[in-house]
Amino acid sequence: MALMDFIKKQFIDVLQWTEEGDGTLAWRFPMRDMEIQNGGQLVVRESQMAMFVNEGQVADVFGAGTHRLVTQNLPLLTNLKNWDKLFESPFKSDVYFFSTRQQLDQKWGTPQPITIRDKEFGAIRLRAFGNYAWRIADPRLFYTEVSGTRESYPVADVEGQLRGLVLQNISNAIAASGVPFLDLAANQAMFAGALAQQLQPEFARLGLRIEAFTVQNLSLPDELQKVLDQKIGMGMVGGDMGRFMQYQTAQAIPEMAKGVGSGGDGGGLAGAGLGMGAGVAMGQILAQNMQSALQPAQAAAAAAGVKPEDVMATLEKLGELKAKGILTDEEFAAKKAELLKKLV
Repeated sequence: MALMDFIKKQFIDVLQWTEEGDGTLAWRFPMRDMEIQNGGQLVVRESQMAMFVNEGQVADVFGAGTHRLVTQNLPLLTNLKNWDKLFESPFKSDVYFFSTRQQLDQKWGTPQPITIRDKEFGAIRLRAFGNYAWRIADPRLFYTEVSGTRESYPVADVEGQLRGLVLQNISNAIAASGVPFLDLAANQAMFAGALAQQLQPEFARLGLRIEAFTVQNLSLPDELQKVLDQKIGMGMVGGDMGRFMQYQTAQAIPEMAKGVGSGGDGGGLAGAGLGMGAGVAMGQILAQNMQSALQPAQAAAAAAGVKPEDVMATLEKLGELKAKGILTDEEFAAKKAELLKKLV
């Protein structure tokens, strides 16, 4: 009877995984009641690795190639099973295949703006997104830390964790780079490299390795972008308040002309021309008045060794802090008064 049971047993001569479909990282060979034939073949294709697990203990790992399963090729499994120098009978062990090809175009992004400290602008909120590629580098570690004994493990089950690691490390990567936001935005490849370097140890703890990382966009929320645009506008006119008022008025002229043109008094092109003329005149008057008011203060500040542009820059930063709720209205008013005294 025992002989008949032995004859009925099925033995596995070839173990292989054709990796049908996309998105599977780990797959357990279906053993059921079958045993692996001594001298059988293990076929591991390029972009794959195979691993033997005996009673929960990880044994031998095989790379690409065709491997004959004998004692010499299974040193760790042989030790775990306490085999003699040779074994002739079939044996049973779990075999897992792992896909080591690159997982391309994995998306990442900030669902909400994240707050970072910038050495030029202070505390700012930043949006960013891009993609990256990774692969399994250490099947043992991936098995023990991530996939476990499941029959199969898909890419989708680890995607959320990896995106979370990216978002968690953005602030650290920016701080480690020491590069201001404007320079990061102008050199996204540099930021991508800094972030990939920051993430590599985090991925390695899961048995993974980052192969490529891209930053496709860095931006500020709309309200902060407007503040940045104003700062750039001030830089373009060299801190000259008169020229800045003219710049601001020029930006408003189209809206002013549109408003006049749509009214009942002198509509059409004539009204638009009147609106534009009024806008230009108003801009000139405001600029002249502002410049006249600032000249005595600028002269006094020059005599005292205080630069008006430094005071204005400080006021801008204080205004940003008040807008963000970091400074109260009273604190802002006190600081503003203190700074303006230096110009008088």
